Amino acid sequence: MAFYYEHPKAEIPHGFSERRKLYVLHHVMNFGFGLAKFLEKVGIASEIEVLRTLMEGIPPLKDKQLFIKDLIFEKVEVRLYQPTISTTGQRRGILYFHGGIGLFGSIKAYEKTCRYLAAKSNSVVVSVGYRLAPEHPFPTQFEDCLSATIHFMRTAQHYGVDPSRIIICGDSSGGTLTAAVAQALVHRRDLPKLRAQILIYPFLQGMDFNLPSYQQNKGVPILLKERSFSLLFRYLNKDVALIKEVCKCTHVPQDLQLKYQKWVNTDYIPCEFKTRGYKPSPAHSFSQEIYTQCKPFLDTVFSPLLAEDSVIAGLPETFILTCEFDVLRDDGLLYKKRLEDHGIKVTWCHLQEGFHGTVFITLWAEVAAFQSGAKGMEKIINFLSLM
Repeated sequence: MAFYYEHPKAEIPHGFSERRKLYVLHHVMNFGFGLAKFLEKVGIASEIEVLRTLMEGIPPLKDKQLFIKDLIFEKVEVRLYQPTISTTGQRRGILYFHGGIGLFGSIKAYEKTCRYLAAKSNSVVVSVGYRLAPEHPFPTQFEDCLSATIHFMRTAQHYGVDPSRIIICGDSSGGTLTAAVAQALVHRRDLPKLRAQILIYPFLQGMDFNLPSYQQNKGVPILLKERSFSLLFRYLNKDVALIKEVCKCTHVPQDLQLKYQKWVNTDYIPCEFKTRGYKPSPAHSFSQEIYTQCKPFLDTVFSPLLAEDSVIAGLPETFILTCEFDVLRDDGLLYKKRLEDHGIKVTWCHLQEGFHGTVFITLWAEVAAFQSGAKGMEKIINFLSLM
């Protein structure tokens, strides 16, 4: 199954202050996708291997502020970051689940992100190196993250961490995993309760891909709508020929349509997020065949926004970061509403000039730092300081 490799023009809204920098980033990414395809074609390396290597970037130098060690938590590779400065008590602990649509990303790729979190928040950070698709099919990624989290919760004091101050955090698909792990722990009575969850521009639902943010930002780098669909289908090992049908919502039975409308509904998205244009999608007939092939899209591990009310009501305090120029913006807005409707305390950070990936890119490549990314990370560190 091939990736999506066409190089569409970037659709960056006028008035975006860092327009030129985002254009450059868009072309660099297009080059990376094209290079990966070429190297596979000539037999040097598979496209997915090339893209994973490119995402890892240049390793940072040693950091005297941190003690860094590779460990294994329940057969899952992790990297532990502990501040070297002395402390009078136990620290907070942060488990970080990286992004990459379940196909890319790694401990190495997120080295700078986790170092920054550990140093700036004076926390013990555990970067989880969950196994990737397609070699390890969905939901292996969730299972690895859950196993690593449970192990850390049970052994937190061994690493100088207060078990009552454990936070899980992730960006993009790592945000999906964060939400899914938090939900899986809601009814556990043999473990300490999570202190908080941090969702950074998360993907949260596979029901409606025609929300305002999908329509408005389909051509905005870096998460182009068509390319993201191609990668999502690769992650779930589904035929990309099904994309058009899934976009029409033909994979959702009528009874589930009615049920999910309580949670996934454009009426719940504030009017100010529809001003750049939104056109309601026409209704299409349900297809049993499409539903059968695309059931994972409605699995709450893949779509945490579709979890039952009893689960949502038990979630910990939450930080949600959304970006104006991101197809996933409305997933975050809808989840925010669901949590607040159930009395969950939510700290919301909306980056008015933010785009998908801005926080990761700002830390990953300092020369490509974006003001929105720096602001987002500042807000995350401020939130952590209260935990």
